[in-house]
Amino acid sequence: MNQWQLKQASSYIQRGGILAYPTEAVYGLGCDPYNPDAVLRLLQLKQRPIHKGLILVAENYEQLDPFIAPLSNEIKRKIFASWPGPVTWILPARPEVPRYLTGRHTSIAVRVSAQSVIQALCRKIDQALVSTSANISARPPAYSALAVRTIFGKDIDYILPGKLDSTQKPTEIRNALSNQIIRPG
Repeated sequence: MNQWQLKQASSYIQRGGILAYPTEAVYGLGCDPYNPDAVLRLLQLKQRPIHKGLILVAENYEQLDPFIAPLSNEIKRKIFASWPGPVTWILPARPEVPRYLTGRHTSIAVRVSAQSVIQALCRKIDQALVSTSANISARPPAYSALAVRTIFGKDIDYILPGKLDSTQKPTEIRNALSNQIIRPG
């Protein structure tokens, strides 16, 4: 990934586009979480029900703060000990967070990623990004830009190149309040 590609990707996000990019383990699809049209288009492309909710990724906690209800110091210590890194935490959402992000939940799934492409992209757009695996729901995810193009054709506005991290499985998802592991890593 070079600076021109990063600029292109951020331009598409700012215009409400959907892009694909490498994550820790698979290619992901992302868009601006503040743009309901982009999020609903992404859900339609994936054939993902809105009630499931989505994950937000960020370069730092501050980019996630607008979506997360105030947390106790104990919870903050727990999540900060795993970030940046491949752990997605389910945290209480602020009441104003749109249902197109939280689904039927009062919580939101968030991750401060250590993945270099995600870090650079979130730094460039200076905000969090919706992130979901690049696949049709319940089908295998894409592990390359070519696989993304094969699955989605021209429905993806831009594919940001880069390498997947060495994580072999999708990121772990944990509930911060109950300590329940929702999806093992």
